[in-house]
Amino acid sequence: KPIPFLFPVMRDAMLGVVFWEGHVVDSSQEQGDGSLLLSLSEAPSHHRRCGRCGSDSVLLHERRRRRVRDRDWFDRRVWLDVPIRRLDCYQCGARAAERLSWLDTGERITHRLRAWVEALVQILPIAHVAQLTGLHWHTIKRIDHRRLQARHGAFDAQGVRRLVMDEFALHKGHRYATVIMDAERLRVLWVGEGNSREAIRPFFELLGEEGCRHIEAVAMDMNTAFDLEVRAHCPKAEVVYDLFHVVARFGREVVDRVRVDQANALRSEPAQRQVIKRSRWLLLRNRDNLGDEQAVKLEELLAANAPLATVYLLKTAIKEIWFAPTVREGARRWKDWYRFAMDSGIAPAIAFAKRLRKYLRGILASAIFPLNTSVLEGVNNRIKVIKRMAYGFRDSAYFFLKIKAAFPGKAR
Repeated sequence: KPIPFLFPVMRDAMLGVVFWEGHVVDSSQEQGDGSLLLSLSEAPSHHRRCGRCGSDSVLLHERRRRRVRDRDWFDRRVWLDVPIRRLDCYQCGARAAERLSWLDTGERITHRLRAWVEALVQILPIAHVAQLTGLHWHTIKRIDHRRLQARHGAFDAQGVRRLVMDEFALHKGHRYATVIMDAERLRVLWVGEGNSREAIRPFFELLGEEGCRHIEAVAMDMNTAFDLEVRAHCPKAEVVYDLFHVVARFGREVVDRVRVDQANALRSEPAQRQVIKRSRWLLLRNRDNLGDEQAVKLEELLAANAPLATVYLLKTAIKEIWFAPTVREGARRWKDWYRFAMDSGIAPAIAFAKRLRKYLRGILASAIFPLNTSVLEGVNNRIKVIKRMAYGFRDSAYFFLKIKAAFPGKAR
């Protein structure tokens, strides 16, 4: 049935001109679900334009009608019954659909509805936008994917000199993806599935020989695949190994191992054994992040257990190498730390020090290029939030565009 308070207004031709250029509203009808159906017709003064070349066209080849969704009006869904005309164009000789300023060829949603959806998906999960608008999940994803592709799909690494590379978990089951960021502008340049040499090679191919020559430093963890691929494509680039990953690995391979060994050695003393078993986070967290009560517990633990005190001091001292003001000072700090580790007599610490010695050049390079991947740890946390908002991503390309959009970088 017609909507009494709207129908007289809908007959106003100016309303059609404002919202649906070239058309007027003939009638309005309330549907069974409470939505509003507006029937449109061509305005008398409307100039038809060819959908292919854009020129004026007067010859009509065929006419049919299509139902199209528009943006909601208050609490009502709005549907349009639109005449779709196929024109016979003198200019280009094509028989093409008429070009409309508010509706793309072949689409069933208006530009206004699409713009509304594009604004919503930037602040809400797709599932919530679908519930709010009544559109299908895949329709909203397609709209957002097109928006992201237009804004962030092109590869742009102009002027990039320093890079940060890291991997993140894409799915459960040891499936990873690699993210590469401009270290100076904090902009995600590229995201690709996998963490092997073959997986990251497309980035350097996109960068080109000229772009690779301008790269002077790349920060990464001790990933051999990353290292080899960077050296193969960017001969002038200095590899800088990241402190965060080294300390995290030292915590897993040395501190945790010694803690478990010390706990196992106290099987006959259950109370002391439980104290050591439950001390993992006290030993791994930075001292500055501990509360007063936790700091006291840590001091008591280290005073009572010499091996744990030794590896804890090694964990603290290794950080100073990365903060050395010069390469010479960094080398001196490394020698002191290495000697301390070798003299400790703790097997996991000795093995770790020997492995780390192979990466010394990249460690000392931090004095020249103070880069680190801590910013990418923030990226990884944001990636987890994006995945949670989307309840998981089945389309990796769409997911990677979401990541690029979340980190557009700082203005020059």
